[in-house]
Amino acid sequence: MEAIQIGPGFAAEMRGVTLADVIDDDAAYAEVRAAFEKHSVLVFRDQDVSDDSQLAFSRRFGPPELTKVGSLGTGTHFVILTTIDKDGKVVPPDHRYAVRNKANQLWHTDSSFKSTPALTSLLSARIIPARGGETEYVSTRLAFERLDSELQKKLENSFAWHHYGHSRRKIAPDLATSEELAALPPQCWRMVWTNPVNGCKALYLASHAYAVEGMDPKAGEQLIDDLTAQATAIGTRYTHAWRTGDVVMWDNRATMHRGRPWPAHEARHMVRTTIQATAADGLESIRPPRQVAAE
Repeated sequence: MEAIQIGPGFAAEMRGVTLADVIDDDAAYAEVRAAFEKHSVLVFRDQDVSDDSQLAFSRRFGPPELTKVGSLGTGTHFVILTTIDKDGKVVPPDHRYAVRNKANQLWHTDSSFKSTPALTSLLSARIIPARGGETEYVSTRLAFERLDSELQKKLENSFAWHHYGHSRRKIAPDLATSEELAALPPQCWRMVWTNPVNGCKALYLASHAYAVEGMDPKAGEQLIDDLTAQATAIGTRYTHAWRTGDVVMWDNRATMHRGRPWPAHEARHMVRTTIQATAADGLESIRPPRQVAAE
């Protein structure tokens, strides 16, 4: 097994290993887990992937999320990201499936708007367009390292509020349904996540973040925007060009990502599983003090 670095200081392609190896072999899992902690984004090419194998692989890393209300796959462990309707046809650009894809083109980390955020997400390519539809990743660990020490210390003791409705309103006022908003109230998390395995610190940001605790609302949102711009600057990104059979997993504690557009008439069908963070993954390092969380 080899981990070949493919991004600017992060991201690696895993060679000589399959999903089945990790499912069945503790030693293979241990090597992949170590590579995950080091590289933050792992690419597995040419995988024979099914829903069952993807879920079994995902479970090796922790408890899988149940898909939220309002998403394709609600109540299962799968998020279906597709532009194909039930009749097998590509939906028009104004269809809800297509509009939701635009929200995924904002820089984000998965599930920061949930009461239990995510450790990792795994995305498999089932049907891909001939061109476009790439996914871009940045390392928020490296972004944190690039900040001056004074700002690092400030952010380690700062808390941001995240809300699903905030990011969706950037695309369309009614993109988040009333059912989704009721199920997903705002969440508050520390702006720096510490990895308990290696002690590395990473900015914890997303397009879902809308305010910084204790700051003027406009100033807090500007800080979030400025940090996001610095973290996603040209030269800091790994762009993944998908092939059928690809599986990519990423560390939501230490990365942000976004999808890129593709021709509206071309089909794209991807399947995501997401693993909840636990205390062993450093979850307690981002929990706010009780008095902050209660506001």
